[in-house]
Amino acid sequence: MFLVSNFISAGATLIGYVLTLYMWLIIIRALLSWVNPDPYNPIVQILNRLTEPALYAVRRRMPDIGGLDLSPIIILVVIMFLQNFLVRSLYDIANLMR
Repeated sequence: MFLVSNFISAGATLIGYVLTLYMWLIIIRALLSWVNPDPYNPIVQILNRLTEPALYAVRRRMPDIGGLDLSPIIILVVIMFLQNFLVRSLYDIANLMR
């Protein structure tokens, strides 16, 4: 049973790292939007490809707030919720199985 427990714990750790990385990508994307970077820069293109699907999904469901884009904030709140609920729950399940 400890193998399943270790697998769940490792999965929780991996999910936590991925969520943290995506959170930083969203923050960097939001900061870059203030300075209007070169759209042909490869780093900017990769950043846009990684973050635009989530940002677009949130923008599509939100009402227009006069040009103010709150989608990065919404995504950051969702990521923090997943880190506090999903990752912690997986760690708790792994500990209960030991």
